[in-house]
Amino acid sequence: MLDHGPDPLTCSARGCRAGAVQALRWNNPRIHDAERRKTWLACAAHQEELESFLRVRGFLRESIPVTELPGLPQ
Repeated sequence: MLDHGPDPLTCSARGCRAGAVQALRWNNPRIHDAERRKTWLACAAHQEELESFLRVRGFLRESIPVTELPGLPQ
């Protein structure tokens, strides 16, 4: 679950503190139930790199704008 506190959502790329624009929803089918979704956040500069990492492994399920994440204030 993501913490949607007062801090802005930041990119999950190592060392990056940029604001996230995309939520990469994924799971590892070898260890997670089919419905389970983990979330990595990506800034514009790291979105392609993080999506590629997950896609190559067959983990990426969907990529959505962070504004569409459940539980965020509208």
